[in-house]
Amino acid sequence: MKLPFIVIVDDDAQVLRAIGRDIRNKYREEYRIVTTESAIEALELIKELKLKNEVVALCISDQRMPEMEGIEFLEKAREIFPDTKQILLTAYSDIEAAIKAINTVKLDYYLLKPWDPPEEKLYPVITDMLDDWQALYKPDHDGIRIIGFQWSPKSHQLKEFLSGNLVPFLWMDVESHEDAEKYLISSDISRSTLPLVVLKDGSFLVDPTLSDLGAKIGLRQQASEKMYDVVIIGAGPAGLAASVYGSCEGLKTLLIEKSNPGGQASSSARIENYLGFPTGLSGAELSRRAITQTLRFGTEILTPQGVKSISVKDGYKIIELSDGSLVHSKTIVIATGASYHKLEIPGIEKFSGAGVYYGAASVEAHACHDENIYIVGGGNSACQAAMYMSKFAKEVHILIRQDTLKQAAANYLVENISKTPNIKVHPNTEVLSATGENVLEHITLKNTKTEVETTVPAKALFIYIGVRPGTAWLNDVVLKDEKGFILSGSDLKKERTYNTFWKLEREPYIPETSIPGIFASGDVRSGALAGISSAVGEGALAIRFVRKYLQEM
Repeated sequence: MKLPFIVIVDDDAQVLRAIGRDIRNKYREEYRIVTTESAIEALELIKELKLKNEVVALCISDQRMPEMEGIEFLEKAREIFPDTKQILLTAYSDIEAAIKAINTVKLDYYLLKPWDPPEEKLYPVITDMLDDWQALYKPDHDGIRIIGFQWSPKSHQLKEFLSGNLVPFLWMDVESHEDAEKYLISSDISRSTLPLVVLKDGSFLVDPTLSDLGAKIGLRQQASEKMYDVVIIGAGPAGLAASVYGSCEGLKTLLIEKSNPGGQASSSARIENYLGFPTGLSGAELSRRAITQTLRFGTEILTPQGVKSISVKDGYKIIELSDGSLVHSKTIVIATGASYHKLEIPGIEKFSGAGVYYGAASVEAHACHDENIYIVGGGNSACQAAMYMSKFAKEVHILIRQDTLKQAAANYLVENISKTPNIKVHPNTEVLSATGENVLEHITLKNTKTEVETTVPAKALFIYIGVRPGTAWLNDVVLKDEKGFILSGSDLKKERTYNTFWKLEREPYIPETSIPGIFASGDVRSGALAGISSAVGEGALAIRFVRKYLQEM
């Protein structure tokens, strides 16, 4: 396999030698490092690499150069390699220009000179950038391939599963990709049996279940221990945070996820208001970082694996998994989050995964190139999806019931959308029906103020409305409110039956459910604040009280 390139440009020969030396010492085994004093020469090199089908992982450029400024060079380089990570070398006096570049040309990072010692000031930054690049890089000649029909629900499910589990893959639409038919011939299957998954070793699966695919790509689905200190059900932001804090504090921790780690957050194209990431990051990046972190501390993750029920015996918790196996634990944290409400209109169920999607904008964005697409909902997730889809679609239409987008979304998103010409907001609008033969073709809209109905062509409809708790799987072992969210803490004391189920001398802890030692965390908990930051905080909070409970045993 060809090694990716790192391109470094600085007109100061002494600085160039120093950074070239430091970068080579650390990264020469995995990357080819090229240095030059000329921005023009570097740009010509990048063009040449593109023609040779090479890849550039990282560009590092000085800001003040005679031929062109570093920001201009990086902007031109990104036109050729749009996914390349970029770092600007700056003196203290250039910080203002660097910060401006973060907003204008989406600069990834600026690095102040000098960077001694590199182990503290250079390598952590470079490694972070390269890890982010590797997570999204999908080489054409290596990796998993999915061959299927673009608007097939089965194909969509496989793409969403691999994407959510951060497994690189190449999607090949059998009706448009020139090499797709060759894989059908090689595997001796017909189009009627698609989708086909071709693995790295040349083996293949025809229309696989998620469980079978997960096993083939090395995901663990069976617990290795007989007893755990804490089992966390659900690997969204709350569950991942709980697993990180549980493992790092020495608890024997098991994390169970039925489909994709990261929850709804993993499908967010861009999160710009998460503390510590001034240039923003995608939900997939956030999930990858969290998964890497929790695995490093020793968390065991089962995926795809569902939970059928929870029971309690002698104070110990027994979790029955979807395959019938049992897992025992001293405590449980339920962090199954919430999902988007189904849009209840005529015809829509027929097109689920075939033009109608709940979230998943980042998975299906490329299929919407130069198309008119519609997004139902005006919250932050819907707006983030609209901003991302605007890079691909001809027009993105946001449908909201409110008078203005400001009533539902964060101000920075409202401003960004107002500045994006191919995004149009339709206030006081709802969807009445969806029609088409095998895939979505048209939707009918209604203006709730004028009562005017309009039928429009739509290639895709992405739905981001309301939330429903992820408790449909959960038996009645814990109390829930009328909407299905889990009751905890002081809310339990408001129940008339409180004295019949709570027998401890102490009151329930903040995230503790009606069963001592079973905790609820994140969006699934009644009264919890929405948002990724809140969910992460809830995960950490749950582990704090898990430890207190374990000390009582």
